Amino acid sequence: MIKINLSRRFFTDTERVILETEQFKVTVKRYETGIESLTLANSCGFVEVLPYFGQIIWNAEFHGRSLRMKNMFSRPQPAAEISDTYGCFAFHSGLLSAGCPAPEDTHPLHGEFPTSKMDSAWLEVSEKSIRIVSSYEYVRGFGNHYHALPSVRLNADSSLFDIEMRVENLSAYAPMPLQYMCHMNYAFVENGIMTQSLPKGAFKLRSTVPAHVTPTERWTEINRRIVAGEIDADSLACAREFDPEIVFFADGLCRYGEKAEFRLKAPDGITFFTSFSTKDFPVATRWILFNPDQQVAAFVLPGTCRPEGFLAARKAGTLIMLKPGEVREFSVRTGVEE
Repeated sequence: MIKINLSRRFFTDTERVILETEQFKVTVKRYETGIESLTLANSCGFVEVLPYFGQIIWNAEFHGRSLRMKNMFSRPQPAAEISDTYGCFAFHSGLLSAGCPAPEDTHPLHGEFPTSKMDSAWLEVSEKSIRIVSSYEYVRGFGNHYHALPSVRLNADSSLFDIEMRVENLSAYAPMPLQYMCHMNYAFVENGIMTQSLPKGAFKLRSTVPAHVTPTERWTEINRRIVAGEIDADSLACAREFDPEIVFFADGLCRYGEKAEFRLKAPDGITFFTSFSTKDFPVATRWILFNPDQQVAAFVLPGTCRPEGFLAARKAGTLIMLKPGEVREFSVRTGVEE
């Protein structure tokens, strides 16, 4: 394995190739907004990562199909909160808090990490895989102290890739709260069918209404029809009316096996795929939204808890308390099924 340390000097307004092998090509550029971009490509497609900006995965495309939701952003924007640059394929929600904050919560939407400024980044290259790693140290006086290593790994001749996160509590004595979700904003697939390795009925429609959702009469009726079984919860045939968003939760995934698999199949046969360990991610969220500006079918969002904010996780008993020096690692495999 060869390690290549990156420098911000590598990223300029002109896109250029910084590494090319028989299996991989790495290109870098800097957007007009000042945000650095690095693209890992193989024979099947590419993953575009923002190595110094929360290691957001801005875009991904395989076999000519974009995985990313329809959105209003033509490029990543400098932001203190993820909603101000919500055009990405995936981001890391967490780590001290995650999800949509309740009125009593004090954290930003999806926590402090998504738009954090990474300290450094590097490539790890072998004959069969290439990995982009970012490093970030969070520290506050009289507060929490942790080290995070988000990464993306792409294998040769594969349309699947791995999104990974390693977090270590650097405090010498104090535990730290941990909430984490791998938030993948998959493209909406017209008449797509969603399947999963969970038993029928494992996903339950969200019963709460978060602050950013304003119910309408039609939305309330759609929720009623889903609960009554009049709308197939695993089909996107009726999902053009899912505005505001429709959200489902599946809890306690460990009881269904050590590994969970989820698919979104398009009528033309192409299938989006995600798998992960249920021990690391005991909760799955499904998020669907369709309107002229934003269209997304996040058929699974793996998480340590529901994305309902810090206080809700603590009340539900799903808030992780990381001991001093303790490390947690998370890995999600996703992409186009081969």
